[in-house]
Amino acid sequence: MATVVRACMPLPLPLPTPPAAVASSSAAPSTDAQRRSSSARVLVLGGTGRVGGSTATALSKLRPDLNILIAGRNREKGQSLAYKLGGQSEFVQVDIRNASMLEEALQGVDLVVHAAGPFQRENECTVLQAAISTKTAYIDVCDDTDYSWRAKGFHEQAKACGVPAITTAGIYPGVSNVMAAELVHAARSEDAGEPERLRFFYYTAGSGGAGPTILTTSFLLLAEDVIAYNRGEEIKLKPYSGALSIDFGKGVRKKDVYLLNLPEVKSAYKILGVPTVSARFGTAPFFWNWGMQAFANFLPVEFLRDKSKVLKLVETVDPFVRAIDGIAGERVSMRVDLDCSNGRNTIGLFSHRKLSVSVGYAIAAFVLAVLEGSTQPGVWFPEEPEGVAIESRKLLLERASQGTTNFVMNK
Repeated sequence: MATVVRACMPLPLPLPTPPAAVASSSAAPSTDAQRRSSSARVLVLGGTGRVGGSTATALSKLRPDLNILIAGRNREKGQSLAYKLGGQSEFVQVDIRNASMLEEALQGVDLVVHAAGPFQRENECTVLQAAISTKTAYIDVCDDTDYSWRAKGFHEQAKACGVPAITTAGIYPGVSNVMAAELVHAARSEDAGEPERLRFFYYTAGSGGAGPTILTTSFLLLAEDVIAYNRGEEIKLKPYSGALSIDFGKGVRKKDVYLLNLPEVKSAYKILGVPTVSARFGTAPFFWNWGMQAFANFLPVEFLRDKSKVLKLVETVDPFVRAIDGIAGERVSMRVDLDCSNGRNTIGLFSHRKLSVSVGYAIAAFVLAVLEGSTQPGVWFPEEPEGVAIESRKLLLERASQGTTNFVMNK
């Protein structure tokens, strides 16, 4: 698709509430906001996949009045999911590589969820551009640093067309960004010293039930230098190095985690203004971590950068991963640590037994925030100021944390 965005069409989504009228951060959405978003049409791209399907399922439970369109290329799977969801759900056949088909699918849609990953090695923000062209609100579950900042580059075009958009609006990145923003806000509002170091730690058992997409993403990330920040200086580190043993609290306890190049590091550094930021990830059983280290150390970078070759590798290992998943489960846990200049340390913890369920509620929380009119026109990261990206971080975290076995903030 060409990078030039065409003239804007009428916007079906009501304009966001002006900043002066935004409620306090702890307030629930008003009756007016709920009425404005009732019966809205939400298109979930990648809806026949694990992440998109989980998002559609969570939305149908949180808001049964929504018209949820399951978009994908597999008609049989899409129609089956739409039937299970019932209500106003239906399947729409869409290939995001087909620009005309994509824009046609967006006609009359209030919000599009781009969950058709992986986002690594994608050079065009085709869905975002189509959303701007058709004046459709947008969120994506991008987990790639380059793609997220490429999306951010469309901020002024989205703003000019009145289109609210949030990039990296998944569970991690996404909910983890909001947790970080809350920790930083609390530290500054309580005069607890200046935030100095922010660290993201993630753990997922097996593939988290997310299937081939998360495997593909993980392997592609092994070809990228890890970008981190140390006292305001950008540094590059080796992927899946720097192991730490981190306590994720009850139900998970200590797990080994390793450096990965994740987009929340750069966005948190630039937006929250914390000078030292890094992110680490680990999985289980322990030998999967050894395997990831072996891939990072011994497979040629050129191989790991070739998406077609990585997809073939995933086809080979996926059956083994699924077999082990049956034993390891799919528990997910996030820990966000903030150190301040006065020696104070605060953390946020988030754990759920099933990533495939939790990720759906995380994305659905962002969808509802946008539908309720709290996102201003433009392209935003989740941690940007309240009343700009989202109106209430507290409400978003309450929605996203449904079903968690452990959710603690500012501990």
